[in-house]
Amino acid sequence: MFKKILVANRGEIAVRVLRAAREMGIPTVAVHSEADREALHLRFADETVCIGPAEPVASYLNFERVFEAVASTGADAVHPGYGFLAENHLFAAACEERGLTFIGSSSESIRLLGSKTESRQTMAAAEIPVIPGMRAEGHSMEEFIAEAKKVGYPVLIKAAGGGGGKGMRVVREESALEESVAAARREAGSAFGNDEVYLEKLIEKPRHVEFQVLGDRHGNAVHLFERECSIQRRHQKIVEESPSVALDAELRRRMGDTAVKVALASDYTNAGTVEFLLDADGNFYFLEVNTRIQVEHPVTELTTGIDLVKAQIRIAAGEPLWIAQNNLVQRGHAIECRIYAEDPENNFLPAAGKILFSEEPSGPGIRVDSGIYSGYTVPVHYDPILSKVIVWAETREEAIRRMRRALADYPILGIRTIVPFLDAVLDHPQFRKGNTYTDFIEQHLKGWTLPAGDGDVLTLALMAGALASRQPAAGASGQDHGKPSPWNTLGKWEIAAKS
Repeated sequence: MFKKILVANRGEIAVRVLRAAREMGIPTVAVHSEADREALHLRFADETVCIGPAEPVASYLNFERVFEAVASTGADAVHPGYGFLAENHLFAAACEERGLTFIGSSSESIRLLGSKTESRQTMAAAEIPVIPGMRAEGHSMEEFIAEAKKVGYPVLIKAAGGGGGKGMRVVREESALEESVAAARREAGSAFGNDEVYLEKLIEKPRHVEFQVLGDRHGNAVHLFERECSIQRRHQKIVEESPSVALDAELRRRMGDTAVKVALASDYTNAGTVEFLLDADGNFYFLEVNTRIQVEHPVTELTTGIDLVKAQIRIAAGEPLWIAQNNLVQRGHAIECRIYAEDPENNFLPAAGKILFSEEPSGPGIRVDSGIYSGYTVPVHYDPILSKVIVWAETREEAIRRMRRALADYPILGIRTIVPFLDAVLDHPQFRKGNTYTDFIEQHLKGWTLPAGDGDVLTLALMAGALASRQPAAGASGQDHGKPSPWNTLGKWEIAAKS
């Protein structure tokens, strides 16, 4: 096993990884930017290292600063979390060259699967169903026009080297094709440093269904069933659940077998996610592989009982898979809601600022993975995800009720969040019926606004302001070492004399 793991990330995922390593008895290092000197994840590490200014390119994305932290602390493994360096094959290769263990797949597997066109070619060769369209990047408008006519409109222009909705355009007629290709190229080049795009058939009203896979270094792979991830804004997920109401036992078996086939075809190791689009007729198509731990991994953990982060660490240390496919089962129903610092009434515009007061929901079947606390200032430099609320129950209906109660019991005051919007999603009749497609928000909640009179927000904000204004006491040692501790976040306190 590793002697020390450096976590090259921040926020709730860094907290999640650091906690798993602590439970495994492995010492840890947390890195942080200058903007994250008071970040929550620093409390959970044995050592902390500042790796640069707030801008990600100068800190969390800076290979050399991360490797300097590795060298100064003696870490022998790096966990990248998700985002930042997690799917950067060049970083994974640099770790390999230095004799460090990158807790993820190999650099070559990440490189292959990071190219949407090359991965499509690999999957087609392995007889895995892919969406009709180009197998390579388009280089001329003649190619795009010919392919669009071949597969039929509407079509989708996509970035070859990235995801998250960047460099993506829907085209419904030939007159809009040229401008859409040009716009997609500009956006892809800005987002990924690679302006190559390709065209594929647009699957109308699909479901986004993904399968969690684990592969070891000994040629073994299993899937841990599916997650339904169709509730999205700007092509990014905000609600996930498992199991999917769209799958029966036979379709689940076929999709799961295909996910394992994808992992084997790409020599994939560690934890990864095979994403599919599922159409109304039950046909499914390979979309991509996320070569990292997913934001939504907790719903799989709650329905299978497998700790995926600990599994990542064990596989990276060379252990063969300790679970067989026929021993894996789904139990109950889990739902995750991502809590973003965004204004859902203003096109989900990021909403950074100081959290005056926050209190996590609790109770049976409720889990919160968080990177925030009362008094924390959400920086403007990073993805606005604050935390995730995950619930488990025996049935989907009970899970929905439990999640709505958890959201109602989760005050985050001082900034705008999408909590009330998430409640509106869960309360919608079509969601409760399981009619969740990737256009759900566009179809049912476009232009959503918070109903008038929902809670006395002003009173709550004033109460939170009073709490936040209390002066923190000095730490027990008189030093805080530049990061928050239980002593300097409790507010005023004293030891009462015994009478």
